[in-house]
Amino acid sequence: MSKLEKAIVAIVEVFEEYASTDDKKGQLSNAELSELIKNQLSSPDFKDKIDQDDIQEALVNIDRNHDGEVNFREFSQCVALLAKGYFRKKHGKGKAK
Repeated sequence: MSKLEKAIVAIVEVFEEYASTDDKKGQLSNAELSELIKNQLSSPDFKDKIDQDDIQEALVNIDRNHDGEVNFREFSQCVALLAKGYFRKKHGKGKAK
């Protein structure tokens, strides 16, 4: 598999792993989301590669329909915002090196 294919599979598998802890398999509850963030976004290496403001923006906007749960669409949009934040930090807020 290519790097991009592996990344896509990993995103889906992480969502499914954390969303499967209760009877709503297609949703992340607040508790499941907290556990996912604690376990998957806590690496000091990652935190050094993305501005905390970008992480905060992604998390604030994650529950777009305000139903208290996060579906896969909302989760994938959050992941995209985190990727954008990583890219901006790596390249100086969008400027090419």
